[in-house]
Amino acid sequence: MARDYAKTRKPAGGRASSRSRTTGRQGRNGSSTGGGWRWFMAGLLCGFFLSFLLYLRTLPSSDGSEPVAAKPEPTVAEPPKPRYDFYTILPEQSIDPGLEPAQVADPVTTGQDVYMLQAGSFRQREDADRRRAELLLLGLEPRVEETDSDNGRWFRVYLGPFNSHGAMSRARGLTAAQDIDTLLLRRTGN
Repeated sequence: MARDYAKTRKPAGGRASSRSRTTGRQGRNGSSTGGGWRWFMAGLLCGFFLSFLLYLRTLPSSDGSEPVAAKPEPTVAEPPKPRYDFYTILPEQSIDPGLEPAQVADPVTTGQDVYMLQAGSFRQREDADRRRAELLLLGLEPRVEETDSDNGRWFRVYLGPFNSHGAMSRARGLTAAQDIDTLLLRRTGN
């Protein structure tokens, strides 16, 4: 048989009303809505309390005793500052060379400086010729010189001589662009 629940009356002091009074307000999922705020405030108060304890620990003690004085560090004597007396001494001095300007000999004039570049030093003649060919393709005029030393026979590739620093710089720039390392040699010409 079918029963009509709409017409039945609930008792005034039934179970539903007593349950809501004892548990307090409840949210949708059955948990109390005030619990989250309570946990937040409890954590906040604990944090403040711990911070206060740490602050008290950093304060100096006030038990009436004087703080222990630190041992004085031995003072290191500073070295004396140098005295610069030449400001007063130089104006007072005079130089008497005892020579007339005509008696001074002319300085020895030497020839102009000559610049050379060493583009490589090889044990095998073929390697030196290969480097010479690379430099010829750049439009330079290399030469190979053979030398004998205590270390054996060496074939050195030279560029130059250059009479000016600018010409040498131009040649060095060309070799550097091709990743060829050079060694600058300056010789005084006679």
